[in-house]
Formats: sequence, C-alpha cells, structure tokens
Amino acid sequence: MGAEGRYQDYVYLDMLEREWNRPVTDVDFLEIPESHRPAARSAIIIVFWSYFETRIERLLREGMRHLPSAVAEDLLRRYAAIGARLDRLYKIVFGSTYLSDLRILGFSRVASLLEQVHHARNAFAHGQPEAISDTLVTDLVSLLKDEHESWIAAFNKRATRFATRNEPNPTSAA
Repeated sequence: MGAEGRYQDYVYLDMLEREWNRPVTDVDFLEIPESHRPAARSAIIIVFWSYFETRIERLLREGMRHLPSAVAEDLLRRYAAIGARLDRLYKIVFGSTYLSDLRILGFSRVASLLEQVHHARNAFAHGQPEAISDTLVTDLVSLLKDEHESWIAAFNKRATRFATRNEPNPTSAA
C-alpha cells in the first residue's frame, strides 16, 4: 500500500526540486551579517517542513479514523504543534513516537535528520535564521528519498493496521 497520492504532494515535491535546481545568485545572500545569514536555499527546509507536517497529519487522521470525528478533531486541535504530534499524540494513537518508529524501521539517519530540521526550522521562525545552514539543506536533499520511504514505512506500519473493518478496536480494553 502506498501512502502518497494527493496532488499537493507532487506540488510540494516539484517546489523542492525547482528550488534545489535554481541557480544561486547574489540576491540570495541577504544584506545581513554572515553570522546571521540563512542558507541561500533555506526555502527548501521551510517548504519541506510544511510538506512533512501535512503527511504527519494524514497519518494521524488515518490512525484515528476508528474514533468519532469529533474526538479526532479535538485531539488534532489539542496537539496542534508538530512536536506534540510527533511525540504525545502519536503515542496516544499508536503507542510509540514517530521518530522511535523510524528508528525501529531502520531509518535512524532520517530520524536524526528530522530532529535537526525541526530544531533549525523552529530556530529560524524564532529569530535565528542562521540555524538553517547549507549543510542542513544538502543533508535533507541527499536523504529526501529515504525520508519519503521512511514515511511510507511508518504509514504502512501504523495506519494500515486499521484497514480491515472487522479487526477489534485497538483502543478498547483487552
């Protein structure tokens, strides 16, 4: 079972590819001190993280589809921040964390990279644009295929277990 397919996914991936292939010009080097300057292609991290957040929400929604929709929506509102979704909400729904699942599935490098990207994106958003480095951008691009495969593996491990309607509810008392 594949976990991708929305048109928006392909738009995100196209945006990432176009940004990566775009020639870097002098305009990319903002007129701010070099010590505070983000990577010339820092937009790749920002676009990727938006894309990543949409996929995590999709995974969580699929995992909660056995719940009443009002409960699922309430949980998504309560755990609106991506950090809370990757950790606490993922634990509520699946009994693990997303990064733990990736490590168990053999994607430790991807899990570590996602931690770095999350930290850098947050630092960028809170006044430290230099947190997004050229190295981080290059690392993300080089592991993008693995990251994609890791998400599909996590989706298939967690969300497809509810595919059969006749299975017992995993949240009911045993």
